[in-house]
Amino acid sequence: MSVTVRIPTPLRKLTNNQMTVQAEGETLRGVLDHLEAQYPGLKERLLDEEGELRRYVNVFINDTDVRFEQGLDTPVADGDEVAIVPAIAGG
Repeated sequence: MSVTVRIPTPLRKLTNNQMTVQAEGETLRGVLDHLEAQYPGLKERLLDEEGELRRYVNVFINDTDVRFEQGLDTPVADGDEVAIVPAIAGG
């Protein structure tokens, strides 16, 4: 399945400054594996030592937060949009 992935500004240096990239995969995990093959170092910024999404990284598939779905095992369909959104703290 080909999906469009929106890359946040802090990670664009890993994707040659591209705002969006194309990736393949049947699940979010597969998409991230494909991205890692294309853009080494991206996955370590998104996943913790246990291989789960870092607390401060939010990922949405078509505006649905994957944390409320199946996490990394959330299925993706051809044409879906995946948005990586770093959490912002402040006060």
